[in-house]
Amino acid sequence: MTKRIVTWVVGLLVLAGIVGAVVWYLKKPTDPEIKYATSAVDRGRLEATITASGTVSALVTVQVGSQVSGRIESLEADFNSVVKKDQIVAKIDPRTFQTDLRKAQANAYAASASLAKAKAQALNAEKQLARIKEMEAKGLSSRADLEAAETSAAAAQAEVQGVKGSIEQTRAAVEQAQINLDYTVIHSPIDGVVISRDVDVGQTVAASLSAPTLFTIAEDLRKMQVDTYVAESDVGKLKPGMDATFTVDAFPGKKFVGKLREIRNAPQTVQNVVTYDAVIDVPNPELELKPGMTANVSFSVASRDKALRLPNAALRFRPPVGVLASASAGAAGSPRSRPSGRTAGSGRPGGSAVPSASGASASPASRVRGRNAGGPPADRKTVYVLRDGKPQAVRIRVGITDGSNTEILEGDLHEGDLVITSATGGTEAGTAGGNRPRSSPVGGGPRRMF
Repeated sequence: MTKRIVTWVVGLLVLAGIVGAVVWYLKKPTDPEIKYATSAVDRGRLEATITASGTVSALVTVQVGSQVSGRIESLEADFNSVVKKDQIVAKIDPRTFQTDLRKAQANAYAASASLAKAKAQALNAEKQLARIKEMEAKGLSSRADLEAAETSAAAAQAEVQGVKGSIEQTRAAVEQAQINLDYTVIHSPIDGVVISRDVDVGQTVAASLSAPTLFTIAEDLRKMQVDTYVAESDVGKLKPGMDATFTVDAFPGKKFVGKLREIRNAPQTVQNVVTYDAVIDVPNPELELKPGMTANVSFSVASRDKALRLPNAALRFRPPVGVLASASAGAAGSPRSRPSGRTAGSGRPGGSAVPSASGASASPASRVRGRNAGGPPADRKTVYVLRDGKPQAVRIRVGITDGSNTEILEGDLHEGDLVITSATGGTEAGTAGGNRPRSSPVGGGPRRMF
């Protein structure tokens, strides 16, 4: 009886173990199905741009200062005043300078009187010398008297020359005093508009070390310029004469158009970042632009009207680790970097030279540019296409980008193909760089200009 009970207990335990194993197996979690988000390759316009910030300023800005020290007696111009060349804009109290002028003139008069006296003394010395010579000839005067008379005559002539020098000094002092007096009346050096006034009536200005600024005058606000600071990596793409567009915060919905005048060679280095000043000429007939406004500038460096393009998210996508090997293996038998049969915006068969990001035919040198040490060219990328429900790796060569979409120059991609931009589900989904940002599709690192 006891043996039978043991047998039943063991049997029940075995049965319970089997049932538990079956239940555990049935309830074991399975990997969720991977779902891919895709976007179709299409054709459309692409425009590669360089963006930079800058400052609006007048073509010519002059700071009007004072060359003499004194108290501001009156101001004849104010903010936004329209002034003409040589127009009086301010006056400094002239009384001190008038006194200096009169003093210099008095010194000049005294010097003139001294000259007349010296000339009279010289004439008298000449007469004395003449008499001594006559007396010496008759034997009525000694040789010593003659030499003394000659010395006195020479000294009198030297005195005349010294006084003449003093007269020139007094005349220069009079001219200097007159100039300083004239400087108390300050004139505008150009036709323009007063954009800044830095003094008030009654304020004392000191010009001992440097000329203090009283006004800032812009020559013509109908012609402005924008100074933009372009990164050294982008400055090679700019050429004088290029069109540029920009916006300002005061008119966010309006685009202003200018033309690149020059790229100045003086570098600006801030925190090891090197930029160059690109100067843009801008007409301002409506006087909407004002000096000091911040401009957000955009230069168009390349464009395509019918480019074969894909979204940049497809360039950054990497499938889950478990799918990556099979996706790459699936592409092993497919042509690599095979021309798509269509070049951006041309519709010509592949095999001919294709345009590069700058608009010129891509040469071997341009393809080598941007290579990493021992790595593939920077314009070669791998994207994943959804074919038969599975991702397949495709190698392509890319062209220009507008920051959202990138041009396809070569590769087994055609209009309508579904490129994968992201994936969800699966134990490895979202890993292995699936959604990790990568470098820009065009070499040179992340683009600062889009």
